[in-house]
Amino acid sequence: MKRSQINDILKEADAFIRAHGMILPPFAYWSPEEMRTRTKGDSRMIRDHRLGWDITDYGQGRFDELGLVLFTVRNGRLSELNAGRGMIYAEKLLISDENQVSPMHRHNIKTEDIINRGGATLVLELFKAAEDGSIDPEAQVNLLTDGTERSLPAGGLLKLAPGESVTLEPDCWHAFWGEGGRVLIGEVSTVNDDLTDNVFREPIGRFATVEEDTDPLHLLVSDYDDWLA
Repeated sequence: MKRSQINDILKEADAFIRAHGMILPPFAYWSPEEMRTRTKGDSRMIRDHRLGWDITDYGQGRFDELGLVLFTVRNGRLSELNAGRGMIYAEKLLISDENQVSPMHRHNIKTEDIINRGGATLVLELFKAAEDGSIDPEAQVNLLTDGTERSLPAGGLLKLAPGESVTLEPDCWHAFWGEGGRVLIGEVSTVNDDLTDNVFREPIGRFATVEEDTDPLHLLVSDYDDWLA
């Protein structure tokens, strides 16, 4: 993805989030230089816990078809989760456009609630994992939607209207996209590690490869290792 495209997406994403009555924390708007300065001092947690913007095309160069906008608001550490105390949770906001797919994947550790916070309909395609972790093409998928037990056939489509949510355990393969327009999605989960905890059905990457055709408006979490070193 070109940096100029990422900068445009950042502006559109912030406007969309604000249009739904949500305001991001101050560090969402820091310049790269302020991020570099602050994360060397009192704001090291932002860098170390990988809080902030995340725009990905999964390395495929087709963002409009295969992509996602994310903002990690808060995130704990795996060591705290293993200890059963401390910051054992994470929170994100996501934006999925109409027919813009987040590809089929599951997680090794993370349990997450996916919440339609506003906009159009959120559609999830769901499979249960087999004992070896691969997709079971036949097993029924049992899950909770807002505390209510639901069952779907393998590959069934779950449609969430604004306000509705679903709980996804690590053994639940899922892909999702917007239907009828753009969707603002909330994610509340156990600790999140996007470097190690995502298992994709197809051999794709988690982050975009960035072509630096202009200066960044704000850094992405995938920029941190290079820009904040």
